Amino acid sequence: MKRHAFTIGLLASFLLSAVAHYVGAPTFSPTVQFFISAVAIIFVAGFLGKATESVAHYAGERLGGFLNATFGNAAELIIAIFLVKDGMFEIVKASITGSIIGNMLLVLGLSVLLGGLKYKEQTFNVKLAGHNGSLMLLAVIALFIPAAFARSFTTQETSNLSVIVSVILIIAYLLWLVFSMITHKNELSDEVVEHGEAAWSKGLSIVLLIIATAMVAFQSEWLVHTLEPFSHQYGLSELFVGAFLIAIVGNAAEHSAAVMMARKNKMGAAVEIAVGSSLQIALFVAPVLVLLSLLFGKTMDLVFTTYEIIAIGVAAFIAKSISKDGATTWFEGVLLLVVYIILGIAFFLV
Repeated sequence: MKRHAFTIGLLASFLLSAVAHYVGAPTFSPTVQFFISAVAIIFVAGFLGKATESVAHYAGERLGGFLNATFGNAAELIIAIFLVKDGMFEIVKASITGSIIGNMLLVLGLSVLLGGLKYKEQTFNVKLAGHNGSLMLLAVIALFIPAAFARSFTTQETSNLSVIVSVILIIAYLLWLVFSMITHKNELSDEVVEHGEAAWSKGLSIVLLIIATAMVAFQSEWLVHTLEPFSHQYGLSELFVGAFLIAIVGNAAEHSAAVMMARKNKMGAAVEIAVGSSLQIALFVAPVLVLLSLLFGKTMDLVFTTYEIIAIGVAAFIAKSISKDGATTWFEGVLLLVVYIILGIAFFLV
């Protein structure tokens, strides 16, 4: 019954969003278009999450978490590509900030809280936690340096630095995948837990994953077109729209997948989805967007605002502090959510 209700909601919201996009105003106001698109992309991201989880069943726990994080980030990446194409760099950087802190604080916080309410203490690989902490610090450093030196550089020099840093970060991230998935795979893996039955067969799971990704691409473009008129109508800053509205909507797939894993006492997979997703955004997605911007004729730099760098630094600090011992309790989830709420209020008031 639940599956049928979800399918109906998915198809109905997607079709309604398509109609709202192509018919437009005055039949559908900017507010109505935005909310229809936001609801639709949550359903589409949920579909993407289910397809990814089914594929992950056949791929194994470690690779499964990576796939969840990667395809869960598809919504944010595709939304960001359309924004970069339109030259809306400030919203892109705000959405990158929102994705990083959203995954480290909101997704991880909800997973730790709801998993902790069911199990007194949940554990995961402590070595993996240590490496994740180091990579979080690398992400903060990489985003801090271009901003710190930007005042002394010309626009061209700042763009050149951003491109060079982006290439270095992509190489570092690819080497991390080799390290964690190949050379030190056994040292960083968790105890194998039974997965249960997959939702679909292996072949059908792959086909549905491709369909879900295509739906995310269309829905992301429709959502982007509603952002500017919606934010202007309500006087919302680009920082708040990018860092919280887009990030929360785009993180829907990670929310469902990570919480589901935590409730099954698979905290290692939940951490891989939440923290791994943040690291992927910072070390791979953001640099890729910088390089893609070259194709559109105007380079997006890696100069983030002071507010954004502080938010990412704070999120990395508390996430590293909580996960460093390889064990979590429900109260630590509360701490992560409190920090997220405080940042949300501050961004809204900016």
